[in-house]
Amino acid sequence: MKKTAITERLAGLGGAKWEVYLKAKELVEQGQDIIELTIGEPDVPTPTELVESAVDALRAGRTTYSNGRGEAGLRSALADRYSARSGRTITDNQVLCFPGTQTSLFTVLMGVAEAGCEVLVGDPMYATYQGVVRASGADIVPVPLRPENGFRISADDIADRITAKTTALLLTTPHNPTGSILTGEDIDAIGKLAIEHDLWIISDEVYEELIFDGSVFSSPLSLSELADRVIVVSSISKSHAAPGFRSGWCIGPEEFTARLLSLSETMLFGNQPFIADMTETAIRNGSTVAEGMAQRYARRARMLNDRLPNETHLRVHLPQAGMFAMIDVSATGMNGNEYAFHLLEHGKVAVMPGPSFGDTVDNWVRIALTVDDAIFTEACDRIVAHATQLQLENA
Repeated sequence: MKKTAITERLAGLGGAKWEVYLKAKELVEQGQDIIELTIGEPDVPTPTELVESAVDALRAGRTTYSNGRGEAGLRSALADRYSARSGRTITDNQVLCFPGTQTSLFTVLMGVAEAGCEVLVGDPMYATYQGVVRASGADIVPVPLRPENGFRISADDIADRITAKTTALLLTTPHNPTGSILTGEDIDAIGKLAIEHDLWIISDEVYEELIFDGSVFSSPLSLSELADRVIVVSSISKSHAAPGFRSGWCIGPEEFTARLLSLSETMLFGNQPFIADMTETAIRNGSTVAEGMAQRYARRARMLNDRLPNETHLRVHLPQAGMFAMIDVSATGMNGNEYAFHLLEHGKVAVMPGPSFGDTVDNWVRIALTVDDAIFTEACDRIVAHATQLQLENA
């Protein structure tokens, strides 16, 4: 039977990246004591007031068809929020609502790129980025994020990879998997390149509210000179500990969102009004859980950084935000994939291999900071014991 080109383009870009996670789940089901540090699931439940808001909306009959752009109240709340944050006026007509950041990214990429185009993306990158770019037909061009530059994307490295086919730059700030944050200077330099080469800037800002103390978040949406080329995507999944509600959005120029609406309506024709009502409540009231999550994740990252470099030959990149930390395992003589499977089998800790996120972190692994302190301490103990055993075996 014939297959479509899109299925060929996406072959191998889905579940194959999550083999360690799937193997860990299998071992847990068999009764093994595995500490699971692969997936970035918030460490608190969705706040009760948001759940009750969704339930109230359900009881009020908010189960009808929705506006293709999203419910008016939610769009207004998002316009108000981004106007206040950016310091310039963002209108309701610049907002499109989607079931989560992933759907927003997919739709936006379909709107800015196609076969024959190239999209620049930092390497390492969130595991689904390859898929959303390749789905459009465009080619993904990795831009190395160098550890010595704090894993922040460099304007010089971007410039070296711009061609006549380049149409867009996909940024992530704060970054997954490394937890780095672009500075205002980084964004200024990137913006100048975008203007010079007429590029779209797509900014994935889903971790915006999980900033650790001492760090500052900046967004290209705040720069008026970039107003006609910046598209922000985000959701309440991380900030409000509500990943299962699948509620996200994009903010872009009015002309762009008007053109994208036809694609969005073809795929979705609006999302659920009762979820939109809950999301409006979340946006207008702010998050009651983000600050606590950020404090706990920062504390666990510091614990990892205090212990591993001092007790083992492993090196930690200390994140500035988000839910993850990166560990350099090159001293073990293994790459990230080999180490992750070895740690799972012999150390009973599941982490994500760096190669799932790109070539730049082939010798790294990503560790989630989203389990209870006692469990995280036990995970550190197991990683240290495993690394010590490896050193003895290799001595």
